[in-house]
Amino acid sequence: MYKIKIILLLVALFIVINASLFIGKYPISLHQYWLLFQNIFSATPVDFDQYETIRNIIKEIRLPRIVLALLIGASLAVAGSAFQAIFVNPLVSPGVLGVLSGASFGAALGILLGVSWFWINIFTFTFGFIAVSIALVISLIYAKRSDSMIMLVLGGIISSSLFGALLSIVKYTADPDDKLPAITYWLMGSLSYGDFSMIGWVATPMILGILGIISLSKYLNALSMGDEEAKALGVNIVAIKLSIIFLATLISALSVVMAGIIGWVGLIIPHITRMIFGAENTKVVFASALIGALFLLSVDSMARVLFSFEVPIGILTALIGIPIFIIALHNANRSIR
Repeated sequence: MYKIKIILLLVALFIVINASLFIGKYPISLHQYWLLFQNIFSATPVDFDQYETIRNIIKEIRLPRIVLALLIGASLAVAGSAFQAIFVNPLVSPGVLGVLSGASFGAALGILLGVSWFWINIFTFTFGFIAVSIALVISLIYAKRSDSMIMLVLGGIISSSLFGALLSIVKYTADPDDKLPAITYWLMGSLSYGDFSMIGWVATPMILGILGIISLSKYLNALSMGDEEAKALGVNIVAIKLSIIFLATLISALSVVMAGIIGWVGLIIPHITRMIFGAENTKVVFASALIGALFLLSVDSMARVLFSFEVPIGILTALIGIPIFIIALHNANRSIR
């Protein structure tokens, strides 16, 4: 049954990817798409009206956007499922733990300072990791006095608030005619900036990070039972936790670099995945990558069809994610009863 569900997800993903190539303000017919496909793989190109225009739209605009949506959706979903499993807390996500806020501050600071794209990546990851570290330190300090899960969430809220305030300082000092509009729009989350030259920088570490978490997911079931039980099973708790936190922070921070803050994906997708595939973490982490990619690409396709203007995808994921999360909580509460 698990394999059948995965196959259905792959088929759905294939359909949405191909549909996304047609969706947009410039209509492309199935016949034109087929002729373009023939030109790519045929030794004798077939010329037709608007060939160059259609080729450029697909190659330079829509295809990079699709690849970016797949990468970011999979990354945030995998990071969210890993965080929720390792901290045994269904409310944990890259956004809740402060990763997105810290990474956003780092990227905005890099934009303000005018550093190169490489150093913006370094700033983004560094401050994303610092944000998670602050949340973990706060939870460890007060874990003995209160519930550790609650303290972890509170630590994440404190960390997010801290870097949110620092981000406000960066925005306040930014040039209102140049850098401030760019930072503000970018923070809302958008896939419109993606191109293959940018994607080439981050695709490899994001894919390796996703694969790394998937390969370590076999330890998540033991960690979910508690540290003592995991030790009894021979799991190196410190090494596994640090590796997963590092990889999850890396791919979350890189998603911020490429598209700004896209919230709710890392929170709701693991819940949806567990509703479909159960609580087995090895299945949840892998399936989350597919569902996350499918979700974000679908939302982006909707944004390009429903509105006559570019709506930041971070706004749409929040509007769609909130009711989905409420439904997931309702189903979880009913199952407990």
